[in-house]
Amino acid sequence: MNRYAHVVGWGMAVPEKVLTNDDLARMVDTTDEWIVSRTGIRERRIAGPKETTASLAIEAATRALEVADISPDEIDMIIVATSSPEHIFPSTASLVQDALGASRAGAFDLSAACSGFIYALGMATNSIKCGSMNTALVIGSETLSRLLNWSDRGTCILFGDGAGAFVLRGSDVTGGVMSLVMRSDGSGGDLLTVPAGGSKMPASYETVRDNLHTIQMDGRAVYRFATRVMIQSTREAVACAGLQLSDIDAIVPHQANRRIIEAAARGLELPEDKFVINVERYGNTSTASIPIALCEAVEKGRVKPNDHLVFVGFGAGLTWGASVVHWDVTPPPPLDTWGRLRRRTLTGVAKVRSGLRRVGRQLEGVVYGKNAPEGEEPPHVKKK
Repeated sequence: MNRYAHVVGWGMAVPEKVLTNDDLARMVDTTDEWIVSRTGIRERRIAGPKETTASLAIEAATRALEVADISPDEIDMIIVATSSPEHIFPSTASLVQDALGASRAGAFDLSAACSGFIYALGMATNSIKCGSMNTALVIGSETLSRLLNWSDRGTCILFGDGAGAFVLRGSDVTGGVMSLVMRSDGSGGDLLTVPAGGSKMPASYETVRDNLHTIQMDGRAVYRFATRVMIQSTREAVACAGLQLSDIDAIVPHQANRRIIEAAARGLELPEDKFVINVERYGNTSTASIPIALCEAVEKGRVKPNDHLVFVGFGAGLTWGASVVHWDVTPPPPLDTWGRLRRRTLTGVAKVRSGLRRVGRQLEGVVYGKNAPEGEEPPHVKKK
């Protein structure tokens, strides 16, 4: 019997702080007219001091679980696609897992830049189809504002912060994620990069001085690449799903630049109103842009049950990907008072459980000798 991966929950989270083009014009040599004419962006959200990639991911994930009416204990895997993780390690996904109280879930981060959400959707879908899991939480979350050189008008005008999440669940019912395309061309890796901070160029006085921990981009080359692969991968994903472009009700593209989306529409010979576009209000939120756009489209009634959708994205790597999804879910009614109380209780239980585990590790250190010589195994695991 075939298994299918269906999207059963979705949620988004964005910071409260809005940074407009006029605000940027007071920081760098630019104007609102210049930015809008070249990108379509009018404003973007910027994370506050207490907001991080993990906190935004947790908020989006919580909302997605509420829509799906699924308890965190039912999640088998959490994948966080991000280019701005909380740490190199532990993974941001592990922090999300702990905060949600998803005690049965594995968790890992996925790095494919702005294509990351498509890649994560693919990993979860294939795992569900092969039967290794039944419920997956896929999140795209970014605080790219912390990787920007705010004196570089070529990049600081483009990016914003936010998170979006999907809950995927296995079913014997036909539908859900119908096709996936994931591609890469590493020969273009230098076109969009954060050079320093990894093993090749660890942090030093020089790397900080030279802004090598910030996003560097060849905008014209990325524009040419993006337009080509959005057209190519959309056609490929639609064909793999056994459909025609005329069967597609809406395309939800990566929100990098309105001009790129317009060029893709012309290349596909589709009307622009077939595309879900919200780049003017959020800018490029990388892995979060597709789920954020989808959440708003559902809320506005732009996406309806039984629609066929294309998700398509591109990013550093170079990477790109597309997916066709049969959107066969009806938004549930808002939670009633009891439902909201139940969710708050589950969140509280998760925090208590996490605290108890930390206490348990401290007690283990006391019992088995926290100051034992390095490399010596605790008594309970020593070989006889």
